[in-house]
Amino acid sequence: MKDERIIIEAGSKKEIEKLGEKKGEKYGEELDVKIQMLRNPRLVMLGIPEETTMGNARETLMKQNPELNLDNAILEPKYSYTTKRGNRSLVIEVDSRTRIKLLQTRVKIGWTVCKLDDYIEAKRCFISSCYNHSHRKCKGEETCPLCAGNYKLKECTTPTSEYKCVNCMVNNKHHPTNLMDTAHSSLDKKCDSLKAVLDKYKRNTDY
Repeated sequence: MKDERIIIEAGSKKEIEKLGEKKGEKYGEELDVKIQMLRNPRLVMLGIPEETTMGNARETLMKQNPELNLDNAILEPKYSYTTKRGNRSLVIEVDSRTRIKLLQTRVKIGWTVCKLDDYIEAKRCFISSCYNHSHRKCKGEETCPLCAGNYKLKECTTPTSEYKCVNCMVNNKHHPTNLMDTAHSSLDKKCDSLKAVLDKYKRNTDY
């Protein structure tokens, strides 16, 4: 990497633990070997009632669903949002065991029975249209998400047939042996760059 770190990817958690131990024993005085910790999974609770808030969601979930034994579980509300149809959803962070429990049932919240799904996030900057950083930390140029032009989305007049994905263009520049189709916008749900970001997110999550 640019900061002189080396990332080694293995096929399983056991393999990377063994590799880390061996590297640490052999090169401990020369190298700082660290095993990357997987992030906790996130779930989205769909259709929560209006009275459910960030402050009372955990307590309500535990009290109304005692059969799930969530007393010692990692269960942290992260944020809520409202869909275009006016339905409210809540994103929560949990541990891997709690994730399995919650996905196998429908939970009671107030007078509502809610379904939960995995919440997989791909952060896309509103300035550069690139993934893995927010607009607050962006150092790139203003880039239209539809055509990769250097202007705002609202200024774009490019026809659909000429859309270009800035993320797939960047990939092709840096990885000429793994070319991606660029004839789509960076908002396209079928974008190969988006799929790659989501796959990486899953690999780095403790499912």
